[in-house]
Amino acid sequence: MSTSQSASFKDIFSSFLLLELWKGLAVTGRHFFARKITVQYPEERTPLSPRFRGLHALRRYENGEERCIACKLCEAVCPAMAITIEAGQREDGSRRTTRYDIDLTKCIFCGFCEESCPVDSIVETHIFDYHGEKPGDLYYTKDMLLAIGDRYEQEIAANKEADAKYR
Repeated sequence: MSTSQSASFKDIFSSFLLLELWKGLAVTGRHFFARKITVQYPEERTPLSPRFRGLHALRRYENGEERCIACKLCEAVCPAMAITIEAGQREDGSRRTTRYDIDLTKCIFCGFCEESCPVDSIVETHIFDYHGEKPGDLYYTKDMLLAIGDRYEQEIAANKEADAKYR
């Protein structure tokens, strides 16, 4: 008997005995009796990676001044074009943002904005449980981003310090 006849005989025999079906049922049977792991969210939380990228925030310096110098690097590097920045002169001659908006429906959470910022102004926090019910709810303005940064500054600073040795 030639090899082609042998191969076709094997194929007919295996299809007759439904070998693929039995292999699949064996996998199902192994997992059917295994211990199930269920997380009761939101009471229980799974651990997050230290480099998880969630909701954006704008940070301030210790004296309360916003960090953003309106260099527009984050706007330029954003592949989804989700960031809009407008800059203006202050009385002391320094440049600051008058508008800093992020459209989270466009954002792909790549982290390029955070990486490009020379003063660590824009960061992505570990906050992942936020939502929007209307189209404008996921459009974050400068004041909203600063409020998030103010509220979670200790957590953001701790995460930045823990990640500093890898940068």
